[in-house]
Amino acid sequence: MGGRSILSGDRASATVELFLVLPIVILVLVAGLQVVTLARARIELLGAVREGARIAATTPDPARAVEAVQAALSPAMREVTRISVSRPSVAGRPATVSAISRYQLGPPFPDDLGVDIKARASMLVER
Repeated sequence: MGGRSILSGDRASATVELFLVLPIVILVLVAGLQVVTLARARIELLGAVREGARIAATTPDPARAVEAVQAALSPAMREVTRISVSRPSVAGRPATVSAISRYQLGPPFPDDLGVDIKARASMLVER
């Protein structure tokens, strides 16, 4: 009987190549998921800032605009978001709401690696 191995020749090299490439493919997929969650957080922040700009354009109290932004954010994002409101007292001028939020990236990135997400919206003051 011959001493033929089960994995020989091209099949063996294909198996080895698969096991060498598989961790890289998994790493790229997980990093892609992180990019998608980062985009979702940016969209959430932008929607909250737009809501704050709408309130800032209709009410003279900037604190109400800040409250509107915070109410539109998830609890986790509220803690790491800085909000600023600029509202002129003259009708027809733009009221601007800006926010900066720190987004911490998860695995496979290091724990201390994060990205600042910025959003800004403005609306004309109505009264």
